[in-house]
Amino acid sequence: MIRVLLADDQQLVRAGFRALLDAQPDIEVAGEAADGAEAVRLVRELRPDIALMDIRMPGLDGLAATRAITGDAALASVKVVMLTTFDLDEYVFEAIRSGASGFLVKDTEPEELLRAVRAVVAGDALLSPGVTRRLIAEFAARSKAPAAAAGLERLTDREREVMALVGMGMSNEEIARRLVVSPLTAKTHVSRTMIKLGARDRAQLVVLAYESGLVRPGWLG
Repeated sequence: MIRVLLADDQQLVRAGFRALLDAQPDIEVAGEAADGAEAVRLVRELRPDIALMDIRMPGLDGLAATRAITGDAALASVKVVMLTTFDLDEYVFEAIRSGASGFLVKDTEPEELLRAVRAVVAGDALLSPGVTRRLIAEFAARSKAPAAAAGLERLTDREREVMALVGMGMSNEEIARRLVVSPLTAKTHVSRTMIKLGARDRAQLVVLAYESGLVRPGWLG
């Protein structure tokens, strides 16, 4: 059973998400929070698998709450997915850099929301890859010159290649087809790369790929 915490200051939004999620046989809503401080407290108390976190909330906002959660080693198993009204939001990029596993626009189709919850808990591909790639590319283009990510020198040539493909938004299956290897082999390369770089998940690996210069915005076409 996938346990979800809903954090949004709008009760109607929480009610809508709860109705959808609780109707699934493999998902349950473990709790609800109306602000960031309550979200952090409930995550520590309930230890959900995933927290759906609104960015803009009164008091402690979603970004600060995400930093508090992802920065706590005791909560390493909890994934955070940001909820936003806009698909290009500077705070979303900052949240991913802070450890969030991805983001969803609030008007996402119900099927996409359910797929996203299951995918991020399983550690699969970055959420909403097309929008996420545009967002990261936008802010990477404005950022300072790339600097080598800590530990990058420990990667093999194949692992650097795989990291670059992850940074371009490819799934394990797409990487496998590009490199002519099995999906399991591609997944193993991704996992080893994340471990060597200390990346929390694929979202952080994407950011590191941009910040280290392995991927440049123009490559997305």
